[in-house]
Amino acid sequence: MLKIKDLEIKNDIVIAPMAGITNNAFMDLCFNLGAGLVIKEMVSDKALIYENEKTLKMLMESPIKLGPTGIQIFGSEKESMVEAAKIIDKTNYDLIDINMGCPVNKIVKQGAGSALMLDEDKAVEIVEEIIKNVSKPVTVKMRLGYTKEDINCVRLAQKLEAVGVAAISLHARTRSQMYNGESDWSYIKEMKEKLKIPVIGNGDVKTLNDYIEKKNYSKVDGVMIARGVVGNPYLIRQIINYNNNLPIDTVNIDEIMSICLNHAEKLIELKGEAVAMKEFRAIGAHYFSGLPNCAKFRSRVIKIDTLNDLKEIINDYLKVKIEVESVK
Repeated sequence: MLKIKDLEIKNDIVIAPMAGITNNAFMDLCFNLGAGLVIKEMVSDKALIYENEKTLKMLMESPIKLGPTGIQIFGSEKESMVEAAKIIDKTNYDLIDINMGCPVNKIVKQGAGSALMLDEDKAVEIVEEIIKNVSKPVTVKMRLGYTKEDINCVRLAQKLEAVGVAAISLHARTRSQMYNGESDWSYIKEMKEKLKIPVIGNGDVKTLNDYIEKKNYSKVDGVMIARGVVGNPYLIRQIINYNNNLPIDTVNIDEIMSICLNHAEKLIELKGEAVAMKEFRAIGAHYFSGLPNCAKFRSRVIKIDTLNDLKEIINDYLKVKIEVESVK
């Protein structure tokens, strides 16, 4: 069990905040497959303060309470970050996560995300002031550093622990790596050895073997999964079964397609069919990744406009699967 201050989490599986993905529909899916904690996609501090309609709507969606939830905020100014955190403190999310890891240019240019790691004193000051003004646990998600020459994650984490941060999530890449290259879990291991608060490791957990190897190596308190669970949420269940000494069954194609359709239906409930299906094009394609004879079906998924379009593609794919199996 993972514990962040008084927040008890039933297992060590944490689903990362991913823009455009970790919304209520995906959160619901992950919890139903057994995730311990899910962090909702990031929101802008100023968008919250200035009551941006889209941001407020996303924030005020009642979080799925099948398990503990957090929401991540990003910004670069102490006053606005504190005000945004105070707004979240009044909601029924369980924790507030501070983004010091986003590598995207439009975020970094604002001095937010990974850019905060360039000024440790400022980063610590912002977080310390937030902690003083909220009642919920405050966590931080960071990267190794801005570049390979500026790796400062462990030192910064120690400073954040000293001012009361409840847990640290470390994506084991630098900002300059973006999402390329391999993650370096040696820094996660070092952080775990030097901190007393929970450390959650993140980076390149795409299979059960990835989870086992990285958890055994680093001894982290929690493992955060991001892209590895998009289109592959049943990985959550495989990890849970492994940790509970239960059989690790490979998920069959029929179940993959069932989960895919269920995800789409939940997204429609949340956003309406027109918006949901456009957003689901890229997500839906991930469900077909790695499956046999999937290329032409993936190319169809990225053009869907309606739920019926998706159903038709799934039915056609399952027919091909049956035909191939019958030949065997």
